[in-house]
Amino acid sequence: MSNTILVTGASGHLGRAVIRHLLESQGLEPSRIIAGTRDPQKLADLAAKGVTTRHIDFDDAASLENGFAGVGTVLIISTDALDGAGTRLRQHQAAIAAAAKAGVGRIAYTSLPKAESSHVSFAPDHHQSEEAVKITGLPHLIFRNSWYQENLQMSLPQAVASGQWFTSAGNGRTAFVARDDIAAAIAAALANPPEGSVTYTLTGDEAFTNAEIAALASDVIGKPITVVDVSDEQMAGGMKAAGVPEPVIPTLVSFDVATREGDLGAITTDVERLSGRKPRALRDFLAANKAALAS
Repeated sequence: MSNTILVTGASGHLGRAVIRHLLESQGLEPSRIIAGTRDPQKLADLAAKGVTTRHIDFDDAASLENGFAGVGTVLIISTDALDGAGTRLRQHQAAIAAAAKAGVGRIAYTSLPKAESSHVSFAPDHHQSEEAVKITGLPHLIFRNSWYQENLQMSLPQAVASGQWFTSAGNGRTAFVARDDIAAAIAAALANPPEGSVTYTLTGDEAFTNAEIAALASDVIGKPITVVDVSDEQMAGGMKAAGVPEPVIPTLVSFDVATREGDLGAITTDVERLSGRKPRALRDFLAANKAALAS
């Protein structure tokens, strides 16, 4: 089996971070790494380092056939399609089928915690994608990634500015984890794959309620934040009034439902076990991004 590792979505935040860790943390030769993206011109910096770049578009069957040829391990980074029309699942299934047809030795896939039962609206896409990977019969690695700490940059700045954080998550907890910690763990598993097939759940080492996060942020930033508990319907109504596109609102509300139902609160040691380093603490993330969160 070829020892090459192909990373799809290589121009995205997670893809780039995984490749950086393959090169730097794992010390892989650039010739072993293939970076796949819809626009290889965006990867000129990686090409200059000796990384092979390939045009890979999950909606282009020819690009998948050519892009996966001769690859040992392919990491399929899940897409972010939110159109509700089944685009994400269709794209994943196409990529997984093409990888198997191309004869890759191992498939890796990025999913989310409790994919089979999560209340996140697109969890079924991930669960069916995981099943598609398993059906190939190939050795596989599934990375169930918890919520990024960086996701808080979508909600906290408004809460800091207004002093109020509207949420229907109740006392549910989230094991937020830094994107870079996930990337380091994934890179380690790709570079040093275990025997057979393994599913990892990549989380931070603490789980927090939104009230606890608000208290931490208030302490770090120096501005009080009050959590205001609302219903799912009130959350949806508030988003609509704020101008959030209506097709996206159910997905955003589902994040709070999933938190409330305990889908995102599990804590594992998989990040540290794989990468050899402890995940970044949430307080450290808030301190490092204090200016941006307070702006």
